[in-house]
Parts: sequence; C-alpha cells; structure tokens
Amino acid sequence: MILLINRLLLNLNNRTTYSLKKVVFTVLLSVSILNVLYAQDTIPASAAPDLSNVTTREIHSAHKATIYSLVLPGLGQAYNKKYWKIPVIYAGFGAFAYSFIVNKNEMDAFTDAYRYVTNNDSFPTDNEYVTRYPDPDDLLQGREFYRRRVELTVIFSAAWYFLNVIDAAVDAHFFDYNISDDLSLRLDPVFLMPTGRQDRFANGLRLTLTL
Repeated sequence: MILLINRLLLNLNNRTTYSLKKVVFTVLLSVSILNVLYAQDTIPASAAPDLSNVTTREIHSAHKATIYSLVLPGLGQAYNKKYWKIPVIYAGFGAFAYSFIVNKNEMDAFTDAYRYVTNNDSFPTDNEYVTRYPDPDDLLQGREFYRRRVELTVIFSAAWYFLNVIDAAVDAHFFDYNISDDLSLRLDPVFLMPTGRQDRFANGLRLTLTL
C-alpha cells in the first residue's frame, strides 16, 4: 500500500513537472514572437530620396529653334542665345523692304507714263517720265527693268527668311557641342613611301586639328 502511494505521488510529480515545463515553454515562445513583432514595428522606414532639389537639364531642341524662326524671324536666334544676330536679320529685311518699295514705285511710275502716252491723254500730270521718255517702247523697257528688280527683291527676301531658319537650326544643333580648351591646329612635315617601292620617298604635309 505504501509503495502504491509513493508510485502515485511520483507520477503526479512527473506530470506536474511536465505541465510546468510546457507552460514555461509556451510563455517564452509567446514573448519571443511578441518581441519580433515589436521590433518590426519599430524599424524606421527608409526615407524616400528628396527629389525636390534635383534639377533636370533641358535638352536644347533644334526642332524648337526651327519652329520659332519660322513663326517669327529672329526668335530662334533668341532661343539659341545668339542675340546679336537679331538686328542683322531685321536689318536685312529692312533693306529688302526699302528696295521693294522704291522699285515698285518706279515700276508704277513707268506703267502710268506708258498708259498716258499710249492713250494720248492731255490732262496735266506730274509724272516726269511722260516728258523724259516720249517713246512708249522706252517706257515699257523701264517698267520691265523695275519689275524684274521687284521680283528679285521678293526672291532675295524669301531666301533671307529661309537663311534665318537654317541658321537657327544649325546653331541649335551645335548649342550643346563641347569644344575642348585644347583647340589647336598643327602642321607637320611627313615623308611618304609608296607601297612596294622602298627606294623612293615623297614629301608632304600633315594637318592635324585637335578639338
């Protein structure tokens, strides 16, 4: 009987110890999991890069320069920062406009004089070509002369306009072109030997351009 009681107490003690170990293991595991979760919550998020102060360099567009000069002569040169070309462009247009007005007035004067003479008009006129060139053929030659000058002025004005566009486009293409400070041009003498002829040499010059 005593042995049976001792065995029961021993089994009860073992079960109690096993239960305590299980409880302690469960508590420790729970605490570990909670610590991991808390650590994940408290890890600071990586700060996103601040792009507010980052400046992007705009590419100089030859297309824009061309369109600007097509819309308004000289505007493409202003876009290319070649401001000194703008007065040159408008001086050319001013010269062509002056030539057009002068030659057009002369052509109209010869035309009016020709009509006056061929119609045998007798009313007073202040056209000096009526008395200076009484022959209608001379008046026709004068009119044709100034008519050709008017047409040439229009052609040259159009060529000047397109030259302004081409200049703006070419300048824009070379706007970002970086030329080295070590720009040099060197001329050196060289001795050339024709292929297969070792007994003959030729003298020459070599031109080297360093950009």
